[in-house]
Amino acid sequence: MGLPARYRCVPRSHAVHRLKATAQPFRHGKTAGARRQGDQVEPISTQGRATGLSGASEGYETVAKAARDGLVTGLDRFLLLLVSLLMLRPLLPQIQPKRNLHVRPSHTLAPVLRAAAMGAALLLSGAGALAQSSVQLYGLIDLSFGQFQTAGNAKLKRLDSGNMSTSYFGIRGTEDLGGGLKAGFTLDSFLLADSGGASRVPGVDAFWARNANVSLSGGFGMLRLGRMGPPLFVSTLLFNAYGDSFGYSPSIRQYYALPHGTPLVGDSGWNNAIGYTSPRFSGLTANLLVAAGEGAANARGPNFGANLVYFAGPLGLTVAWQNVQAQGTLGRPISAFPGFSKQSAFQVGGSYDLKFAKLFAQYGSIDTTATRKVETRTLNLSASVPVGKASALLLAYGSSETSTAGTPGKPESEILTLGGNYKLSRRTELYGVYMSDKYTGKSGGTTLAAGVRHTF
Repeated sequence: MGLPARYRCVPRSHAVHRLKATAQPFRHGKTAGARRQGDQVEPISTQGRATGLSGASEGYETVAKAARDGLVTGLDRFLLLLVSLLMLRPLLPQIQPKRNLHVRPSHTLAPVLRAAAMGAALLLSGAGALAQSSVQLYGLIDLSFGQFQTAGNAKLKRLDSGNMSTSYFGIRGTEDLGGGLKAGFTLDSFLLADSGGASRVPGVDAFWARNANVSLSGGFGMLRLGRMGPPLFVSTLLFNAYGDSFGYSPSIRQYYALPHGTPLVGDSGWNNAIGYTSPRFSGLTANLLVAAGEGAANARGPNFGANLVYFAGPLGLTVAWQNVQAQGTLGRPISAFPGFSKQSAFQVGGSYDLKFAKLFAQYGSIDTTATRKVETRTLNLSASVPVGKASALLLAYGSSETSTAGTPGKPESEILTLGGNYKLSRRTELYGVYMSDKYTGKSGGTTLAAGVRHTF
């Protein structure tokens, strides 16, 4: 039983002849349905073609409106493409070629081309709707192994997570609200990659402890509500060669993680916070943050923080301040200071890129008001020296001196870190570190470690 004529295979020679015919420019001002003398093409019904194209057009307009209204996702766009092809099917039976024919383009291809153009417009409109909002999964995994020793403690060989950069993963999203206004959210969880825990220290942090906030941004800047890092922490990590390294950066350790002396009470993340970041004016950005104490037993009031950050060409500058009355998750507890009332910290920092080396400097003070006032002064110097295009040498030194009213002596911490990294790719690097840790009245500690850091 033979197939209908319109479904029969066309001999190759005839197909080539037809393709050549369709390639010829149209030179006759004929109306739809007309044909040249000698053509053996069955007349195409103008009414039938118009009906098919009209039905396809209406279908396209319906789904295109859904795309414009933001109801189309990536999977939907695939399904809509399939629907688009099905919409073209009613047009195809109207084209009934015979053998040895010249097919006039205006009669057969125009409806198909117009429908295809509408399909392309639909896909583009769907992509535009999808681009109005986005969600991103990202993170960092850092692991190092070797011999670790802080001042006054024994040597310990181990595998550690988050020494060069604290391991974490997160989800963030934005929605374009129109008129330059955007809504967003950030949810970040710390990660102990060596054991699978979701914390910086086992069993200490909440799951979304790194960041958990919602934001509105526009020409006015950005307003955030939730948990986030204070401005002083941001300035500290920006202006030292080891960044946010809690394991190896003298600057970060002497402000936030030093087991001796007086690290900050407020930790590197604040709960119940409202933060504002200004637009950038000629390289200058301002950050403000307030966190409510909410009457907690370990709080004497709210926390306040602010900084100014300036970058222009090779020069970078910052000034940061915070006043803390509520204890953080990590850091020194307020119980370490009998009669605790508040703690104020101040820091200035700078960087300069000489091309052959980038230099960093920070000076800061931490003043704790309690029954006995405690004052800490910290100086940090560091440099990053490129070696080729894929590696760099990292050098850092930090000195922190503490005095307590009514107590003789000024215990001092000294940390020297020498290291280097080698980039295997844009997202993966290897590194090695030597660190010397000294503290008044304690035996010295030596750390020698190597690791890998991967971002995604």
